[in-house]
Amino acid sequence: MNFSTKMIAAGALAAFMAGVSLPQNALALDQKQKDEFGAFIKEYLLANPEIMLEVQEALASKQRAKQQEAAEGAISENKKAIFNSKYDMVLGNPDGDVTVVEFYDYNCGYCKRALTDMEDILAKDKNIRFVLKELPILGPDSLAAHKVSAAFRLVAPEKFGEFHRALLGGEDRATEETAIAVAGKLGVTEKQLRAKMEKEPHDAAVREAYTLANDLGITGTPSYVIGNEAVFGAVGAEEIGTKVANMRSCGKTAC
Repeated sequence: MNFSTKMIAAGALAAFMAGVSLPQNALALDQKQKDEFGAFIKEYLLANPEIMLEVQEALASKQRAKQQEAAEGAISENKKAIFNSKYDMVLGNPDGDVTVVEFYDYNCGYCKRALTDMEDILAKDKNIRFVLKELPILGPDSLAAHKVSAAFRLVAPEKFGEFHRALLGGEDRATEETAIAVAGKLGVTEKQLRAKMEKEPHDAAVREAYTLANDLGITGTPSYVIGNEAVFGAVGAEEIGTKVANMRSCGKTAC
């Protein structure tokens, strides 16, 4: 490889790493130069494979930034449906100064583990408004369990916190049957639930949750909305607590 081709190759590699496009004429190489160019790039990357990890992380960071930018726009456009939907249940302080919205599925293993995060947050912070937003995405059993959950909320809203903790924290798969059994232990009969399910189907609530999840870029549960930020995954009580503290301090999740 002559000096000129090597310089072009080195420049192209540097531009690639920095995410910068080279001018078209800088890539006008003949076949021999292209072969040398490819060999140089391959040799360099094989000798320095850690560079690909840096590239991967840079790409992931860029994608996260784009995802968060889109989510911020969706939050701004859908504040009422996200924070004050008539279909959702509020735990903690209904007049709390910071709202945490959780999208969850009763059959999501990560949601089950995140249940302790919610409990920890509510135990330590008496000024949190915690919104539970049902997002049944893990099959027919999840959808059926959520329909029972919605009916229970309408029949006995004062007991919904207990119902939610029992069903999400249970070891069995959440189904219509297990959800009805949990409700029965809390004094709500199957007859009451089925009457409510027939009179007020859960379809509109599910459609709203699916639409919001799509707009926010949510592809899994649990996911959260805090202030102007969508938080993806079971990030833990400490991280959520930090974002809440920042909301109080500067009105954003990151000050």
